[in-house]
Amino acid sequence: MNLANSLQPPQGRARAGELTRVALVTGGAAGIGAAISRTLAAAGLRVVVADIDLDAAHAHAASIGTRKIPACALRLDVADASSIAAGFAEIERTLGRCDILVNNAGIAGVASFLDCPLDVWSRVLATNVTGPMLCSQRAARLMKAQGWGRIVNIASISGVRASTGRTAYGTSKAALIGLTRQMAVELAEAGITANCVAPGPIETPLTRDHHSPETRQGYHRTVPMRRYGQPADIAETVAFLCSDHAGYITGHMVAVDGGFLAAGILDI
Repeated sequence: MNLANSLQPPQGRARAGELTRVALVTGGAAGIGAAISRTLAAAGLRVVVADIDLDAAHAHAASIGTRKIPACALRLDVADASSIAAGFAEIERTLGRCDILVNNAGIAGVASFLDCPLDVWSRVLATNVTGPMLCSQRAARLMKAQGWGRIVNIASISGVRASTGRTAYGTSKAALIGLTRQMAVELAEAGITANCVAPGPIETPLTRDHHSPETRQGYHRTVPMRRYGQPADIAETVAFLCSDHAGYITGHMVAVDGGFLAAGILDI
């Protein structure tokens, strides 16, 4: 796949001596990823909006960039190793660095354990675990050269507490949490932190389309705040973990879930 024209080179430049860090957000054109991209761009980072939908990536990059620090668009399929390799080669050629990686792209496949098809299992694991691993390897090599880096994986409360129908999805997110800890241990000496954020139920087009009334009622009954969160709740947490203020935090999972993981019986 030729990505030479996918990544738009920046037209603006930082002033001499000023550091503009590059942040790559996978699945960055919609939902939680779009909120993360927007928040990081507002913090002054040069954001690469990486998404399997290049048109959406271009549109979102145009909406969040500034004249001084425009955002970039990149087509990236995290389930395809060759797409990842080509994408990072283009980032290195065009921007020369990757300081922050947010592994946000992911898919779900709802099926009972006994009926979970092998192709669904394989596709979910490839996208939600293998993709972040390969992206993190590529990004960490660029970060190591700078002696500084931030990797944030977007996991899920489904990786901590099992729920019906989430055989592939929940397992993949549990694996991603474990992968985060492994990366944190091995990359610490290079000045790279690795953490993950575990969202609870978040109001996005995806949840509005796929959460049944019964699912929504179940969350409202078991989340102490009695509501869904907003994409901005996740984005602000990610922004903190990507900042210099979080330099001594690594290997941790932060649940942004309205108290779901902390809760037991809520009614007496």
